[in-house]
Amino acid sequence: MFKIDPQSNRISRIETKRFSELGFRERDHLQEWLANQPDALGEELLIIQKEFDGFDDTRERLDLLAIDKEGNLVVIENKLDDTGRDVIWQALKYASYCSNLTKSQIIEIYQSYLDRYCNGGDARTFLCEFFEVPDLSEMVFNSGTNQRLMLVAANFRKEVTSTALWLLNHGIQIQCFKVTPYAMNVDLFLNVEQIIPTPEAKELMIGMSAKEAEEKSTVVELKSRHKIRTAFWGQTLEAMRNSRCDLFNNINPSKDHWLSAGSGVRSCPYTLIFGVKEVRVQIEMTRADTEENKFLFDSLHGQKDKIEQSFGAELQWFRLDSKKASRVQYRKEFEGHNKDNWPEMIAWLVENVTKLELAFKQPLIEINTKLKTLNLASEEEV
Repeated sequence: MFKIDPQSNRISRIETKRFSELGFRERDHLQEWLANQPDALGEELLIIQKEFDGFDDTRERLDLLAIDKEGNLVVIENKLDDTGRDVIWQALKYASYCSNLTKSQIIEIYQSYLDRYCNGGDARTFLCEFFEVPDLSEMVFNSGTNQRLMLVAANFRKEVTSTALWLLNHGIQIQCFKVTPYAMNVDLFLNVEQIIPTPEAKELMIGMSAKEAEEKSTVVELKSRHKIRTAFWGQTLEAMRNSRCDLFNNINPSKDHWLSAGSGVRSCPYTLIFGVKEVRVQIEMTRADTEENKFLFDSLHGQKDKIEQSFGAELQWFRLDSKKASRVQYRKEFEGHNKDNWPEMIAWLVENVTKLELAFKQPLIEINTKLKTLNLASEEEV
């Protein structure tokens, strides 16, 4: 590997190193790097435990346990300068142990990880955010024999790569990543390269496994949920049309768990939420510019008492500092998929979205006008 110097139009060699000569250790360094930057392995993964030893009748520990966007468990085994001969056998054992983990056990494992290494947090909430679902009943975790293996090392022995390719051809999801440290003066670099399967081969394999993916119970479950949501929104929109609320007059039923209508202010929709355990009405600030969203939210929050008095109840205000959007919501718990509850749920949604619009309409217009003025002033300064 070389560093390019555009000014001199020359290249300088970046020296290949061994982890051992740099003083790096497997557990203290390589494992920590991947735990804190799992997308270095080429995809979005959520680390749910490290040094996991929750296996009955064994003292063995797997290096990192992760979950992918499909809900599959991923066993990550790290070696430094050499894989050794037994790394695949080791990883296969761990995958077999993990194959029996239930959804509730996975949540408990992740909660333990958060409590021990991340200063706490709610595992269910973080998992919902990772999977972008309103609740975890939408997800199937650790389905069947879909556990995945990732092997990470600086050098792979032939017996390891040969076995990995054989397993890959027999439907075992295994990947090998070669990690190489480099040095140039005092600067250190790390290259992470997937060598099995090659990216080109992986693309070809996606089509081969598509049929199996379609057969997953998650897909069947989601199709059922989509039918339920479409039916619920159909009844809700019919009730809206027979009410004094005209926000949703031009909106069609959806398979999603949410339904939005414009407020008259750009990217600040009124949204209805239909969940398994609750329904919500909310107003969202979802502009492309974070500062504009926070300005809208803060300005509305400055009129919190007046708005809540108009609405007739205390609202929940979520500025969401770590995210681009913000929202204000009002919720009530229901067993959402029990159709006997639908008339009461729909009446609640109609009543409260009507009240929400009345409470926010004028403040929102005034604040939006002020925001436009501020933006215009900023443009003039430029």
